[in-house]
Amino acid sequence: IETLEAFDRMLAEPQQWLGGFDLPFGQPRTLIEHEGWPTQWDTFVEFFCKQSREHLRNTFRQWCDSRPAGNKFAWRKTDKLSGSSPAMRWTNPPVAWMMHAGIQRMLHAGLAFPAHRYPHKRTHIKRIALEAYPGFTARKITRDSYKSDSPAKQTRERQYQRELILDALSAGQAGLTIRFEADRQWRKRIIADARGDFLDAVLCSLQAGHAALQRNFGLPRTLDTLEGWIASVPVR
Repeated sequence: IETLEAFDRMLAEPQQWLGGFDLPFGQPRTLIEHEGWPTQWDTFVEFFCKQSREHLRNTFRQWCDSRPAGNKFAWRKTDKLSGSSPAMRWTNPPVAWMMHAGIQRMLHAGLAFPAHRYPHKRTHIKRIALEAYPGFTARKITRDSYKSDSPAKQTRERQYQRELILDALSAGQAGLTIRFEADRQWRKRIIADARGDFLDAVLCSLQAGHAALQRNFGLPRTLDTLEGWIASVPVR
């Protein structure tokens, strides 16, 4: 999927499916309440995605500029536990813009979002979306980098790390209740992808599959449905 239009078409596919999506589904409650933004998740999504990036960037900067070094960002609980970037981060990586581009499209496509208890009645929903973060599972296998967008950094060592991760996923040694299976051609294709997009897709799908096998998708009893939760991250 290389365009947002293609993403829309995928979301509209009528088959029953479960997906793990590598973008934030929510923002930190502390930030939302501080700014007086809507605190009902679906209303917040509509509000957030209608704001210009310039306006959001200025809001994020004002928040960070008013806080001391080492504590600049607001964090969701799940971001802290997973080791992901804060959902409000707008650069390196720009996860806030990933949410800005994607989550409203997903909401309008009529998906179910268990981590946000949306919609309240999900019996008729056949397409389920879970937030995923591939780095959480990858770091259980290796702490070394396995991908790069820069051709100069697409090294043999990073390729070896992709092989290491894929082997662990195939052997069921990545802390998940399911394992990866693929033919030799697909394995070669995943390992050869130096940007790591294919491997990240595998990681996200396995995280979603693992969550689907848990009671209530493995979500915490004290779930903050405004912030949401990343699939496969254990509750602490």
